[in-house]
Amino acid sequence: MRIWVNGTFDVLHIGHLRLLQYANSFGDVRVGIDKDSRVKELKGDNRPINNWFDRIEMMRSIKHVNSVVGFSTDEELQEEIKKWNTDIMIVGSDYKDKPVIGSELVKEVLFFDKIGNHSTTKIISHG
Repeated sequence: MRIWVNGTFDVLHIGHLRLLQYANSFGDVRVGIDKDSRVKELKGDNRPINNWFDRIEMMRSIKHVNSVVGFSTDEELQEEIKKWNTDIMIVGSDYKDKPVIGSELVKEVLFFDKIGNHSTTKIISHG
């Protein structure tokens, strides 16, 4: 099975690692990471904390991840999901009632419940 996970992954935390571990239990995991320009557009000028190259390198070092790609637009994200021939997309449960970009291109979308109260935004705001 080909599994897709995407996000910013700016400051990695235990929730990210558990998500990737869960995804890996289904098959090969490809992670799509928002490029810096997209992060700034979505999260503000002070983000990302870690640049795209560092975020890619950190993600590649995680044993639950088979490959990593980047994207700058919704269209690029959809194209990468298609190219990977994705079977399952796994997203955070906070997206259950929201549109999931690329969900129409996969056989199944699974939702992963947050681990505790972990959040990159909270980590950044608390220093």
